[in-house]
Amino acid sequence: MGIIGALGVALVGLSMMVDGTAYGQTNTSPSYEGTTSAVVDDKGNMHVPADYQATYQMLGSWAVAADEGPGSKDMHVVYASPGAIVAYRKDGHFPDGAVLVKEVFKATTKAMTTGTVSSADTLAGWFVMVKDDVGRFPENKLWGDGWGWAWFDATDSKKTTSTDYKKDCQACHVPAQASDWIYIHGYPPLK
Repeated sequence: MGIIGALGVALVGLSMMVDGTAYGQTNTSPSYEGTTSAVVDDKGNMHVPADYQATYQMLGSWAVAADEGPGSKDMHVVYASPGAIVAYRKDGHFPDGAVLVKEVFKATTKAMTTGTVSSADTLAGWFVMVKDDVGRFPENKLWGDGWGWAWFDATDSKKTTSTDYKKDCQACHVPAQASDWIYIHGYPPLK
């Protein structure tokens, strides 16, 4: 084997070692400081993480039935921060610092060869929840009952329109109170 061939084999081996080491050191349970620092500031103000579609894992999607006629009026697509799914599978709880991002789309419905189909159309906004086991922001009205809660209109992913989680967010989650306010039955990766 020539010098170039040996060098190539050595570089491939080194690359595999570095890649394997980086993979082995991947944190599978989110830490509050690491995972949420890009989502929450020191006062508890939240924003939609810029890279969630590329770095978070998809939990599942929901279709909200149209008020009249066939199809859906909204489509919800939900993502979980890195490590949140693995941690949930271990003990049935989202760990402190886990971030959930729900995209809410207006839906469009039309006849297709497979039947009447609804699909995501226009983004209406995002709903963001951040798990908080220790009550970090007691003065912030968007935090309580173990979570940070915030709605963001599609026009601004950095400024929430929510002012009080009890008035603006929690009512939709009351049926899921026993499962830590999350409708876990709709998320196949958690099973």
